[in-house]
Amino acid sequence: MRRKNKVNNELVNKIIEEYKPETAKDVQEALKDIFGPIFEAMLQGEMNSYLGYENNSKGEKNTDNRRNGYINKNVKTSMGEMTVDVPRDRDGSFEPQIIPKRTKDISDIDQKVLSMYAKRMSQRDISATIEDIYGFKVSHETISQITDCVIEELNEWQARPLKKCYPFVFVDCMYVTMRYEYECKESAVYTILGYDTNGRKEILGIWLNDTESKHTWMQIFDEIKQRGVEDIFFISMDGVSGLEEGAKEIFKGVVVQRCIVHLIRNSLKYVPSKDYKKFTANLKLIYGAPNLKAAQNEFEKFKTTWAKYSGAVDVWERNFKHVEQLFDYPSDIRRVMYTTNAIESVNSSFRKVIKKGAFPNETAVLKLLYLRTLELQKKWENSTLRNWSIVRNQLDAHPQFQDRFRKYC
Repeated sequence: MRRKNKVNNELVNKIIEEYKPETAKDVQEALKDIFGPIFEAMLQGEMNSYLGYENNSKGEKNTDNRRNGYINKNVKTSMGEMTVDVPRDRDGSFEPQIIPKRTKDISDIDQKVLSMYAKRMSQRDISATIEDIYGFKVSHETISQITDCVIEELNEWQARPLKKCYPFVFVDCMYVTMRYEYECKESAVYTILGYDTNGRKEILGIWLNDTESKHTWMQIFDEIKQRGVEDIFFISMDGVSGLEEGAKEIFKGVVVQRCIVHLIRNSLKYVPSKDYKKFTANLKLIYGAPNLKAAQNEFEKFKTTWAKYSGAVDVWERNFKHVEQLFDYPSDIRRVMYTTNAIESVNSSFRKVIKKGAFPNETAVLKLLYLRTLELQKKWENSTLRNWSIVRNQLDAHPQFQDRFRKYC
């Protein structure tokens, strides 16, 4: 570990000594000079493989085709424009793969590194993969520099202006392991997912804090309001104490819905596994009822049937107002607001990339989750919420939301 830090410091000191950067743009220019030699070394590896011998080796005498100098090529990378020396052969049959002929944009190479990093491949695995593909080993320091290029982009994304209205918002929290000096601790990762007025998904932001609390959620809600959000119709959440009151203080008129799926899970803690199937089937008759009266009747039956599991029944008695609230709205709106499955799916995707060990700092976590977010947003780019046209009509016709919805549509 000491040796790695020493190498990092030596590299940083050399860059500072050589370029004397004073601004982020100066650092960007320095990194461009690092990328150039990497691409040129990869091209040399391709040429070695193509001709069957390394430069200035004895193998040159055993082939009619030989190296024939270089050609300067201006190419576009994610670091900006740069000039790369591309090797040539005498008969012109060499077809480089990393910078193909007639190609001026090679930004996908460092994007591949970012993509592998987003999938939580280790720096060693990324280096080995690049070596397998291109015959050139990229150092850990270089990979770190490539991935660090997204930090400024991440900061801009975290502070970007948001849309004025998100009819549906889902909030959830998960935990990630962080290293603090000689011990590991769990830190809370707060995520907010929204559906805009066109039914499109958007991750509004990702935040880190020591624990999940009402106070932090209020700060987050206040932040997204400062970033331009004027109205939210529904917030679906798990049962964080005080979150409902806090959300309503920031966004007047918001309906805070407790996740029914979480209530089911909480009540199943008091039920033997042999009764799970029948118990959940009875619950579905309640929250899936056609109207409030039918739901109330089914709930009375439920309390009698499952009285022997008083703890499970108590979970629903304490939270039945959240079931009754569902029936204030048409069925398609209910299907969207009654569960936080949408954001749990996001967190499930996040967990796939954070499950390998502890993180050294918050930046490492946010960098990785941001890259994962970009992949998710790309996946959602051309999709909308199922049956959104029906949900849209129901919002437009509902007296509680009609004027508010039309204001932003």
